[in-house]
Amino acid sequence: MIHCVDERGDHQVTIRELRSHGGEVVDRVARGDTVTVTRAGVPVAELHAVPRPPLAASTLLARWRRLPVVDPEALHADIDAALDPSL
Repeated sequence: MIHCVDERGDHQVTIRELRSHGGEVVDRVARGDTVTVTRAGVPVAELHAVPRPPLAASTLLARWRRLPVVDPEALHADIDAALDPSL
């Protein structure tokens, strides 16, 4: 759907494409892309994600406490089994 990229690497979309594929454009912007909206080939608007507020330290600690315990020896064995030993 978005097939044009400008000199800055931003994606471009026409107003018609934005109207027809607005959800896809917003999904792309939410993932961090910047999208320039054009009318008759002329840039008229730029879409970018709204910055998220930083997470509180208490939230980060709560998430960290919910992480699964990792057995380092089992992890090492799994990595060795998955990788070619000749590398």
